[in-house]
Amino acid sequence: MTSPTDDQTPIARARPRRFRVGLAVLGLGVVAVVGGFVAFLSQLRNTEAVPDRKADGIVVLTGGASRVSDAMELLATGYGKRLLISGVHPSSGASDISRSLPERQAYFNCCVDLDRSAVNTRSNAAETRRWAHERGFTSLIVVTSNYHMPRAIVELSHAMPDIALIPYAVVGEKWREEPWYEGGPTLRLVLSEYVKYVAAKLRVHLDDLGIDLNFDWLETPPNSSAPRRPTTAQAN
Repeated sequence: MTSPTDDQTPIARARPRRFRVGLAVLGLGVVAVVGGFVAFLSQLRNTEAVPDRKADGIVVLTGGASRVSDAMELLATGYGKRLLISGVHPSSGASDISRSLPERQAYFNCCVDLDRSAVNTRSNAAETRRWAHERGFTSLIVVTSNYHMPRAIVELSHAMPDIALIPYAVVGEKWREEPWYEGGPTLRLVLSEYVKYVAAKLRVHLDDLGIDLNFDWLETPPNSSAPRRPTTAQAN
């Protein structure tokens, strides 16, 4: 006479083990995602702080309110010799941008370059590398929104590891008025940016291994039929 346990096959006995292993893997995945998100949040500044040193040049990645005006302020106060505005709409010119900053108009005539080719953060990095190398710059102040800065630094440092990058994170009014932890659009923005940040980290790691994986589809493509701000190629 056999007991119920005698009828269990090796496959049947393995099922609970596979279930436990699956739960453990799932748990580790959740911990990794949550831990990564916390680490990402720790990089986001809530206040603006002037750079701790000057640089050869300044680059601003368009796509958020007040980025260009803050970059122009840094240029005017001598934090860099020259400014690159990366991601300018192809139909826009320096005069279009300078009209919104009349007090800085003189700098557009001498010290500002426009990049109209970049359409996302990865191409921002490629165009910035070309610009910096052409001018022999070895250090850059990077101006972009606080939520976008971690991903921008990932892409820029990968594109030009020989150039020192000094972040200047722009904190918008909406960020101050609607903290991400209160939910709503700011939380959705942070979660979306975290996904793009993880994808950028994965892409550059695979690129170092010789694997070219393109995640550019994660960034919203420009909509040529919709009205846009003159300087913005797309929201980064």
